[in-house]
Amino acid sequence: MFLFLSKFLPLFFYPLGLSCVLLVVSFVLSWRRSRWTPLPIAVALIIIIIASHPSVNAFLIHSLEGRHIPSQELPQADAIVVLGGCIKPATPPRPMVDVTEGSDRLLYAAQLYKQGKAPLIIVAGGRIGWGEKFPPESADMAQLLEFLGVPRSAIIEETESLNTYQNAVNVKKILEKEKLDRILLVTSAMHMARSYLIFKHQNIDFIPAPTDFYTTENLNIKTDFNLWVFLLSLIPSIERMANTTQALREYIGIVVYWLRGWL
Repeated sequence: MFLFLSKFLPLFFYPLGLSCVLLVVSFVLSWRRSRWTPLPIAVALIIIIIASHPSVNAFLIHSLEGRHIPSQELPQADAIVVLGGCIKPATPPRPMVDVTEGSDRLLYAAQLYKQGKAPLIIVAGGRIGWGEKFPPESADMAQLLEFLGVPRSAIIEETESLNTYQNAVNVKKILEKEKLDRILLVTSAMHMARSYLIFKHQNIDFIPAPTDFYTTENLNIKTDFNLWVFLLSLIPSIERMANTTQALREYIGIVVYWLRGWL
């Protein structure tokens, strides 16, 4: 039940979900011929414009991504831990497993392995099927790592976790079983803020190794005011709204996990 509610309830706090709620309110008001009918429509429009504005988008994302950027070269560790959430299963007509935006995690983990940063890679993640049966995401991640040149003998799968908290708990069990100490924790930079707090709460000795950055130094350079750029920034963007939603999801996740005592 918690898993369902944790995925469902926040939808109403994201820009698109909240805008839809306001449109429903407007529909009800119009049915009652209320003079307040335009208000929720106007608020919904403002939410959409703000959520997809480049400045708001960049601020929210950078506030998460800028927290755990390594200040120096990553040291060697006993294992590299890669968190799931970056693979789609090989269901027809897909010819093989598909990757998402976050698949940079696997590319970076393979690079760190080939650089000799650790002799093992632990891929963590089951899969929420919502009634359908799919192999755990860790199996698909292992398959892609092998494709990238990592030997199967160097990969350990954690197949049961369905959220980041379970990632940390189950990975800790593997570390204790295999007598591994320090790890390099690889996940998307936006997701690292929450992951850092969870793994720290589990007393795991880890070093953040974020990847999959949305903001870069070049994107954060301030330029002179340009009227045309300003007007274009007011046009809603699906991509920017999706990125803003992802940032809000992380902040809501931090609050929910804190209330659960997981941080």
